[in-house]
This record gives sequence, structure tokens and C-alpha cells, in this order.
Amino acid sequence: MKILVCISNVPDTTTKITFTGDNTQFNTAGVQYIVNPYDEIALSRAIELCEGGKGTVTVINVGESQTEPTIRKALAIGADEAVRINAAPRDAYFTAYQIAEYAKTADFDMILCGRESIDYNGAQVAAMIGEFLGIPSISIIKKLEYDGSTATLEREIEGGKEVISVSGKFVASCSEGTAEPKIPNMRGIMSARTKPLSVADAKEIEQLSSILHFETPPPRGTVKLVPAEETAKLVDLLHNEAKVI
Repeated sequence: MKILVCISNVPDTTTKITFTGDNTQFNTAGVQYIVNPYDEIALSRAIELCEGGKGTVTVINVGESQTEPTIRKALAIGADEAVRINAAPRDAYFTAYQIAEYAKTADFDMILCGRESIDYNGAQVAAMIGEFLGIPSISIIKKLEYDGSTATLEREIEGGKEVISVSGKFVASCSEGTAEPKIPNMRGIMSARTKPLSVADAKEIEQLSSILHFETPPPRGTVKLVPAEETAKLVDLLHNEAKVI
């Protein structure tokens, strides 16, 4: 069994977000980057499925050289090898195309990624990879089992759960519950230094979208406290000031 896991290089969740270039570029100064947490879940499940010599896990990242420490972290967690597509991930379409083009060169049984990246929250890459490759894509799964030829996946839907059976190759985006993120141990950290990390050139593709500018949320306003017994005042404020009723 061969599994390809897509990983994103994202700012740490505690990062203070600012922009430069008249709010057209993300300010990377002083930012600590990590493996996208949802991708860590996908990676952990892939490693579990391949435990005991049942298969191999390859991680792939679309990014420039500064993403390699993040890729090495994925190798330390337990991936067997890594590939970096040497290009800035300008949008989901570009990223999915590069991953799909690489996947065509190897016989992967499944492709896993996180439900979304925590920086852009687009949740588009998995479905686009499936479309580029012409294989099924299942979004936001909570459970994944594989018997060597057929996968059983579970996800939440309105009012319940949906169980899906897939034969053959597929793409799935993983959410909380699919697996517990793994913490690299010292052995994993040391072995990550020698595990293969290959670099491939990006393929040309038309750019269909671009970011015009970024905006930060407005600062929170002051809070007005209304005593519990003054319900008439609360209703008046909600109606005339907040204008929500």
C-alpha cells in the first residue's frame, strides 16, 4: 500500500497576523511555521494504516525551500519519504494541480490531506485533486478503514453520519477524529535527517485567481452590562442601538 499525504506549511496558531504592501501580502517577518494541524491528522492516520510493514507514506508539499523544516517535521512524525514541489502555492487550483501531476508519476492507493489549511480555510484542494486525477474525492471524513482494496469512510452529515465504501484509488480530506496527531520522538527526529526529500519543478498552469487585498477583522467594541432586572433597557438597546431586533 502506498499513501500520499499532502501537507501545508502554515503559521503557528498563536501568530499575530499582519500584512504588508498596502495589505496585499502576508507579513512573514518573525512568523513560526508548522505542519497544518488538519494535515497532521491525515498523516497520523496514514502512518497507522501502514504500520507493521503494510505500506509506505510519502508526504508532498508545494512550497519553496523555507518549507523544508516543516517537511522534516512530517518525516520525524513517521513519513517514509517526502517531495517538495518547488513553487509558491499561489492558490488552491495551482496547488492541487501540482500534487495531481506528481501523483500521476507514482501508483498511490490513496491521497490524504487535511480538511483545510488553517491560514486560508479554503477546503478546496482535495476535491480539485480528485477532479484532476479523475478519481473519487470524499470531503471532511471522521473515520477511515482500509482492507487493501476497499476503503470505508465515515463523515458527519446533517442529522447523522454517512458511511461510504470506495474501491480503488481515492482522495479524502481528514478532520478531527480520523486519528490523534502523533508527536515525533527522538528516534524519529534523528531519522528524519536521512530520509529522502526530493525536489521537483512545478508544472506550468494558467493562473485563474489572485488575491486583491487582505483585511483584518475590526477591533471588538466595548461591552455594555445590563442588570438582569432591567430587561426593558436591554430590549431597547438591542432594538435601537444594536438594531438586531
